[in-house]
Amino acid sequence: MATEITLQELNPEQFIADKAEDIRRTVGDGTAINALSGGVDSSVVTMLGHKALGNQLRTVFIQNGLMREGEPERVVELFRKLGVKVEIIDARDEFLDALTGLTDPEEKREAVTQTFYRDVFGRIVQQSDAKYLLQGTILTDIDETVAGIKRQHNVFEQLGIDPQEAFGYKIIEPLIQLRKDGVRKVGETAGLPEELFQRIPFPGPALAARIIGEVTRDKLQTVRKATVIVEDLLKDTGAFQYMAILHEDRVTGMRNGERDYGQQIEIRCWESVDARTASPTRLPFDTLEELARQITENVSGIVSVTYNIATKPPSTIEVV
Repeated sequence: MATEITLQELNPEQFIADKAEDIRRTVGDGTAINALSGGVDSSVVTMLGHKALGNQLRTVFIQNGLMREGEPERVVELFRKLGVKVEIIDARDEFLDALTGLTDPEEKREAVTQTFYRDVFGRIVQQSDAKYLLQGTILTDIDETVAGIKRQHNVFEQLGIDPQEAFGYKIIEPLIQLRKDGVRKVGETAGLPEELFQRIPFPGPALAARIIGEVTRDKLQTVRKATVIVEDLLKDTGAFQYMAILHEDRVTGMRNGERDYGQQIEIRCWESVDARTASPTRLPFDTLEELARQITENVSGIVSVTYNIATKPPSTIEVV
């Protein structure tokens, strides 16, 4: 298990220099690839990788069909301004096909993991002759996976899985000694704009982790629209993370004086430092009412909006 570097112990300039040297020494004269999702962890790893390797690093954004509204274009533009070229790889059909018919949370996570690492990245690695994948695994990902709380999509060696044997390439994880607060500090020091290093966390399986039950194109569109509203209304709360969850069961509602079977969105908003523990934000009731109004009026088929008030533990920040 990696030795933790706490925020208090962290010297971000020295950390960046040390990790850049480690990456250069590991990759040598070869090529590495990294997948940028636009989240804090992957953005920081992208900056570390490019500082270390320059043109030896190929950065790609996997368009998996599970992302937030306009995410690929926005992320590519932000990194273009930082001088980092990002390719968009369209793999939407592969991910949605892999998720078809799956309802169990761990099966869904495994489908996303295998499609990403074995199928899509395996193909990219073969085509580019790269031998290394740079990725943003952090210490909390490892803790939760090893403890059996939930399988994080980016954890392998800690479970006895050899990426070289399973996927055909080695994985470099420069952030595994840090938690989210430390990663943010490194991102700030590495030159990321605040919009990136202060972004709220977003799960590796993306919106697939925010749909209870089977993931379909229609459900993704529903939770994507609800996410836009939730993130817009809660962006100034200072909360650690906030999200919209689409429930599986249809619920009874009313429209125009008649019964209307529809769907339910659960909103979660969290106070946390490192994601190990969290408590629900005490949002004003006026804010909750506005969330409910906008979601029921603007997201087709939604007749019920709820707010999670359970702490972590026993809850977790993401729903599945």
